[in-house]
Amino acid sequence: MDENRAVKVQEKLEDAKRKNKFSENINEENIDEEIRKLERTHKRISTYQRFVDAFEKDLDIDPGRLMGLTDGIFSIVMTLLIFGMALPEEKIVNYTGFIDFIGSISSVAGVVIVSFILLASFWLYHHEFMKIKKLNIPYIWLNMFFLANICFIPFTTSIIGNYSHFFLSNVIFGLNILSVVVFFLLMFYYAHKRGFLEEYTSEEDKKHVYNTLYIVMGATVIVNLLDFNVNPNFIYLFLLVPIISTIRHIQYMMKRV
Repeated sequence: MDENRAVKVQEKLEDAKRKNKFSENINEENIDEEIRKLERTHKRISTYQRFVDAFEKDLDIDPGRLMGLTDGIFSIVMTLLIFGMALPEEKIVNYTGFIDFIGSISSVAGVVIVSFILLASFWLYHHEFMKIKKLNIPYIWLNMFFLANICFIPFTTSIIGNYSHFFLSNVIFGLNILSVVVFFLLMFYYAHKRGFLEEYTSEEDKKHVYNTLYIVMGATVIVNLLDFNVNPNFIYLFLLVPIISTIRHIQYMMKRV
């Protein structure tokens, strides 16, 4: 072993000892073995890093196509909400029967309106906060999972509209809305971290987005608990979400002026 190699090995060993990777009884007899371990570890780390770099590499895809897909899914899902209100199987032959039918679907109609307002709010948040200039595979799939949860809203809306007296129906609807918010948060965090955003890149902008979404998350939990434990009409408190968000947006823009 030449002098330069010996110095290099000694430096690596001292560094390894400081990090408690090797025992203190390392001697010249197993120096080469420890060096090979270090080299294998470095190779594994290097291979993993190359995989991560390839996985997170920016794609040559126009972000506008993803935005177009998102808009299309939102429009379809918002339209599908109305299918949760079906006409009766038997033909209504008198006015009393018609009144009874309207009363039977009133709760479903109310929840449909609530869900439509929430979807409209999520659509606005997506266009306001997610102004993307680049894409990669992780971000695309985060967006896809976000859209998958959006697609479940008509189904969970029908569940809570018809079976709101069951606590599980409230849980399913609440988890659906929460999952939408969670994936939106993950999308925003990842896009901000990777520098994909055209705007909202400062810490103040980031804080505004997070706080807005935290309000929606908190409202989802509180409203669903009140809806089941106190009165089903508390679900209409969801209608305050766009109002609160609008007020926060106005306050935020006033600070920037």
